[in-house]
Amino acid sequence: MNTSVKVGVFSTCAVVLVAGGVATYGVVHGRASSSAGGDSEAGGGFDPAAVSTVPPSNPTAEKAARAFLADWSEQRLRPAAAATDAPDSASRALEDYRQGLHLTKLAFSHVRAAGPSPVTAGATKVTFDVTAEVAGGTWTYPNAVAVLQSRDGRSAVHWNNSVLYPGLGEHQSLTAGELPVDTGAAKVVARDGEMDLSAFPSLRDIAATIRRNAEPSGGSGGTGVAVADSAGGGGKTLKVFSEGRAPVIRTTIDASLQAVAEKAVKDAHLQAKPAGAVALDWRNGHILAVAHTGPDGDIAINGIKSPGSTMKIVTSAALIDQAGLTANSLAPCTDSVTANNQLFHNDPGVRVNPGSTLDQAFTVSCNTSFIKEGFRHLVHDGDASALHDEAVNVFGMGSWSIGGGVATTDPSIPADVQGGDQAAQFIGQGKVTATPLFMASVAATVRAGAFNQPIILPDQHQETAPRPISARTAGYLRTMMRDVAARGTASPRLAELADVGAKTGTAEESDHTNGWLTAFGSRVAVAALVEGGRSGVDSAGYVVRHLLTEY
Repeated sequence: MNTSVKVGVFSTCAVVLVAGGVATYGVVHGRASSSAGGDSEAGGGFDPAAVSTVPPSNPTAEKAARAFLADWSEQRLRPAAAATDAPDSASRALEDYRQGLHLTKLAFSHVRAAGPSPVTAGATKVTFDVTAEVAGGTWTYPNAVAVLQSRDGRSAVHWNNSVLYPGLGEHQSLTAGELPVDTGAAKVVARDGEMDLSAFPSLRDIAATIRRNAEPSGGSGGTGVAVADSAGGGGKTLKVFSEGRAPVIRTTIDASLQAVAEKAVKDAHLQAKPAGAVALDWRNGHILAVAHTGPDGDIAINGIKSPGSTMKIVTSAALIDQAGLTANSLAPCTDSVTANNQLFHNDPGVRVNPGSTLDQAFTVSCNTSFIKEGFRHLVHDGDASALHDEAVNVFGMGSWSIGGGVATTDPSIPADVQGGDQAAQFIGQGKVTATPLFMASVAATVRAGAFNQPIILPDQHQETAPRPISARTAGYLRTMMRDVAARGTASPRLAELADVGAKTGTAEESDHTNGWLTAFGSRVAVAALVEGGRSGVDSAGYVVRHLLTEY
C-alpha cells in the first residue's frame, strides 16, 4: 500500500485524507511532500515545558496540523498522538474515538491556518472540516486545533478532547449507533397509547406534571452520534441519522370522551361561566375526562365549593346505614324548618308534602326533609360527626393521590361542626366542600356498589374505603337517583336517557349560586360544577348530558 502523503502548504489548497488509501492534497500553484512513516516529524521531541510564547507562523502551524491529520486519517494513531504535546492522553482518546464511533473512514478538508489562537496563549489556530464514516451514517463537522512551538522551534498540536470534537470535555467521549431513549421527550398519552394529552387545553398542565413525575415506557432512541460521559451514560446528541420514537406515559384518559368534555364545558347555555367536569369509569375509578374553563384554573379537580343538594346522596346513605331508614321511610317536606336556632327554607317550586317519603324528598330535593331527618337521626347529644363518618368510611373521602404528582383538593365534611352548620351539612352547605372529582366518585360508588379511588395512571395505588357500601344502601340510592333523572329535578335534561341516575344541586356562595349535577350512566359516572349557575339542572345539567349522550 502506498502510504505517502502529499502535503500542500499554500493557503488556496484543499485537503482530503482518507483512511486506508493514498492521501493527496490538490495544490493550485505547486506541491510539497514529506514522509508520514513512523512518528510524526512535527511532534517528535517536543518539550511541553519549553513552550515559546511566540505562536508559530501560519505555514509552520498548518504543516504540523496537516501531518497530524494525515496520520489520524490513516489510523496511524501512535504517530498522530506523538505529534501532540500530550501523546499518552491523545493516544487513548484517539483510540476511544475510533472504537466509540465504530469508525470505518475518516477524511479532513479545508485545512487552513487562521492566525493566533484566541483561546490557547502562544498558539496558532488551524481550522478544518471532518468527514467521518461511523456506525449509522456519515458525520461531518467543522473543527480546529491549536499548534504550539517550543523555544527550539519544534511544533506540536496542543491536545485536549476538543481536538476530537469542538467543546468535548475532559471526561467525555463520542459514541455512534443506537442513541439512548430521550425520556425528556416522553409523551403523556391517552389510554389508547397514541393521543397526546397536551393537545387538550384542559389537560396541558396535568400532562406537564405527569411528564415531570411519572416513568415513561417504550420508545426508541434512533441512531446517530452522541456525547458519552465517563460512566458511559448518554449525553447531548450531536447528529441524528434516523429518528427514534418517543417513550410514552399512558394514562386512563379516554381521548374521545375528553374531546366531548372540552366541548361540554363551553356549552352555549352556560354563557361562558366557569365550569368544570369529571368523568370516571365507575367500574374501576379510572379518570376518563377532566375539563374546565374560566380564570380559576382546574376547578374540575381543585374547585372546592359547597356541593349543595348533591351531598344528599351521602346524607341518604347515612340515614339508611346508620338510622335504618329505607327509600319509603317517611320524610315530611315542610315549607321551612328550624335547627339550632337557624331557619332553613326550600328552593322555590318545591311543594309542601307532609306525607313525603325519603325517595320523594330526594327526587324533588326537599331541603327541609333532609335537615329534619338528618338532625333527628344523625346528631346525638351535640355530636354531628355521622355524615363525616359516612363519607370517610363508605365513600372513601380523604387525601387521594390520583398519580403522576397531579394535585387535587381534598373534600371536607368536618366532624366537629357546631350551631346551624350541623343542619346545613345535610344539604351540602355550611362548612361542607367538595370538588366535581369527589362528587363523580360518589355517583360511581353508588353505581358500582363499591368505592374505587379515582386515578389517572392505570398502575397507581388506590386507597380503599374502611367499609364497603352495603348492597341494601346502594340499591336504594340507585333507585332514588334514577327517579331524579326520570321525573325529578334532573328530568329536564336526562328524562329520556336509559339507565341513568342523578342528583342536582344548587349551592349558595356569597352573592351568587353555583350549579351542580352528578350522575351515572351505563358506563361512566360524571359530575359538573358551573360557577354562577342559577340551578344545577339549568347549568351543570347541560354539561352532564353531553358526557352521557356523546360517548
